[in-house]
Amino acid sequence: MHYKLALVGFGNVGKALVELLFRKEEELRAEGITFSIVAIASGAHGRCILPSGLTPQNYFEHVRDAESLNAFTQVYTSSTLDLIEKCEADVLFENSPVNYHTGQPAIDHLRAALNQGMHAITANKGPVVHAYRELTQLAAKHHRRFLFESTVMDGAPIVSLFRGALPGARLLGFKAILNSTTNLILSLMEQGKSFDEAVLYSQQAGLAETDPSGDIDGWDAAVKIAALATVLMDTPTLPDQIDRTGIRGITPQNIADAKAQGMRYKLICTAERTVSGLQAKVAPHLVEPGSPFYTVEGSTSIIEFHTDTLTKLTLIENDPTPFTTAYGLLADFITAARGDILRY
Repeated sequence: MHYKLALVGFGNVGKALVELLFRKEEELRAEGITFSIVAIASGAHGRCILPSGLTPQNYFEHVRDAESLNAFTQVYTSSTLDLIEKCEADVLFENSPVNYHTGQPAIDHLRAALNQGMHAITANKGPVVHAYRELTQLAAKHHRRFLFESTVMDGAPIVSLFRGALPGARLLGFKAILNSTTNLILSLMEQGKSFDEAVLYSQQAGLAETDPSGDIDGWDAAVKIAALATVLMDTPTLPDQIDRTGIRGITPQNIADAKAQGMRYKLICTAERTVSGLQAKVAPHLVEPGSPFYTVEGSTSIIEFHTDTLTKLTLIENDPTPFTTAYGLLADFITAARGDILRY
């Protein structure tokens, strides 16, 4: 089957996705899947619709580093929503910046795509915590899929693990390091950098935003906890409901004292079913050498699941890149396409 693809969000992940799609084109064709990229929208660089499809040569020579996408468009659009309505795509990849508090405008983009009959795929955590049930039900109404494997731990198969590989397993709780930036900052502070130096290094490495508060104040970790609780534990949860403490208050002296005791600070995410409901928290913890969390360095992430069938199941993702996140988006696309092929 042939799919017309549209991208909303054209930063590092969006560009990595385009390059991964081109690299995997022959493998996808072997599965009966072909594609053309017909629309791209970027908050900083404008929008373009290309009904004939983007070629690899045109992408690498002109579009990838273009100051403005508007110069390439063959159809005028007044907004991102207008682009979604006009592009006639079959799949939307929504990768705009996350809004922890409302999930917008990503929710509107995904809703519009589903109403246009597109599969809706995202790496954006906001829509999962703020509109998971609405978008899932809307997708079912239109016989499409709302998929979001890349929202937590980049391309690691967390959601699909519980949807496919662990039938009948009930998730009772989890413990994790889910924010790469804070883990890198803490590792750098152990090497002697000040907090501000470690944050600056993380920004220069492309992990931390210009405003790093979403990471260092625990918001990114909290929204990931909320997403996992909402989807895997069937407990709708918002970031504001998470007991949240970031790493802003950790000093070089705290780090030195921990090292003297043979321990390390890590920003730990936890969620647990209790008789009184879900208990969820993100906060710095001192970790002992015997813990699997102790050896997690730099931007690596780890999650330890506790289920009613498997006492502990641990998944580690080492040093992710934008291509890691892009792979999760590609995997969701293949999942949606396989469903279509089987249906028809």
